[in-house]
Amino acid sequence: MIDRIDRLLEQWSQQRPELDCSGLDVVARVQDVAKMLRRTEDEALDSLDLRMWEYDVLSALRRQGAPYQLPATMLAKESLLSSGAMTNRIDRLEERGLVERDPDPEDRRGVLVRLTDQGRSLVDKAIEARLGVANRQLASLSAQERQAISLGLRKIRLLTG
Repeated sequence: MIDRIDRLLEQWSQQRPELDCSGLDVVARVQDVAKMLRRTEDEALDSLDLRMWEYDVLSALRRQGAPYQLPATMLAKESLLSSGAMTNRIDRLEERGLVERDPDPEDRRGVLVRLTDQGRSLVDKAIEARLGVANRQLASLSAQERQAISLGLRKIRLLTG
């Protein structure tokens, strides 16, 4: 069975046969799969009235364990965001009643961001939805295939930073 990437690579090999397209073979497939996976995840989160950026912040807090909080600066680092972008996201999540801000007793200028009960309940539903989607998306792969792909992608991630 030939897919879009096979056609793309065949076209480049005809037009520029001197080029090594083996890297593009992997990268283009990862990018295509990422788009497809994201669409399905977005659909699952839509049913909970949740966006992926909201899920990212809420899940970072939930993974900390009780009391489900982090300093805003650490939350920004966990989410790979600037402090300004994180402030905007915290504001929006606070408006929805999903997080609260508390003064950081260890940093007079800082704040701790904490999940509310409503936020915890929502993110618990969201992780179940997200795991369900992921397992359905990968159902055609064996455990060994999943592990091999995961290890390869992990290696790329670690080496490219």
